[in-house]
Amino acid sequence: MTDITPWPTPLTVENLQSIVDRWIRTHGVRYFSEMTNLAVLVEEVGEVARIMARTYGEQSVKGKKETSDLGDELADVLFVLVCIANQTGVNLESAIARNLEKKTARDSKRHHDNPKLTG
Repeated sequence: MTDITPWPTPLTVENLQSIVDRWIRTHGVRYFSEMTNLAVLVEEVGEVARIMARTYGEQSVKGKKETSDLGDELADVLFVLVCIANQTGVNLESAIARNLEKKTARDSKRHHDNPKLTG
């Protein structure tokens, strides 16, 4: 894709949000509605779940042509998640920082005392 090169180094979440926005406006014409993107996100997460169930779980593969590129499916999830963040005005970099601070304050000792994890 010539419209996003050169790829920013390092790739930050903020850069990714800009790249996705530029791609949508150039190639996608406009964002789908927030509710449509939520449905697309659920669909993409389902594709990740299918691969996980068949690769790491006990579910059998249905046919030889079934694809199982976990990285590609995770990238699809991230892309749609970034679309939703962009169209709802969420700065993911700031949100992730706040979320990790919250988790650290809440969970810094909790998991160390869990015998299921330490035993």
